[in-house]
Amino acid sequence: MSTENLIQQDAINKIKELSESARICMFCTDLEKLPNNSRPMSLQETDDSGNLWFISSDTSNKNFEIKEDNRVQLYFMNNSNSEYLSIYGEAFVYKDRSTIEEKWSALANAWFDGKDDPRVSIIRVEPKDSYYWDTKAGKLVSLLSFVAAAVSGSKTDNSDGVEGKANI
Repeated sequence: MSTENLIQQDAINKIKELSESARICMFCTDLEKLPNNSRPMSLQETDDSGNLWFISSDTSNKNFEIKEDNRVQLYFMNNSNSEYLSIYGEAFVYKDRSTIEEKWSALANAWFDGKDDPRVSIIRVEPKDSYYWDTKAGKLVSLLSFVAAAVSGSKTDNSDGVEGKANI
């Protein structure tokens, strides 16, 4: 596996690609405490600045924990493509109408009584430190490489993968 650290626009592009491909992450709060609190969250979008946006209930433990300490850790996994992304960042909670209007998704109706539900809040996560793992050729080629190595008795160099920091 090779290392390729990304900065600026390349980092934003990689964060956007991997997070939007996976869509679901483990959203961890209360990072001072072990084990920290973690729950699955559905990503609404990753914007052109690299910020990640979520819809959340303002009565959730997650929102209360963010108000106490806004440091969060997000873990995205897209196993079907062997793509993984870890993001450490700061979370900010929004309750204003314009942000809710802009970020609302009809899928959130499963948890809320529409975008006018008073519990609706929007969370923006600003990445501070990110790390990714990705396969250049895709999961099938990686799998074939491992199978060929296992059958032939040789070692795979795992050269089709890339990992590195993605810092904005």
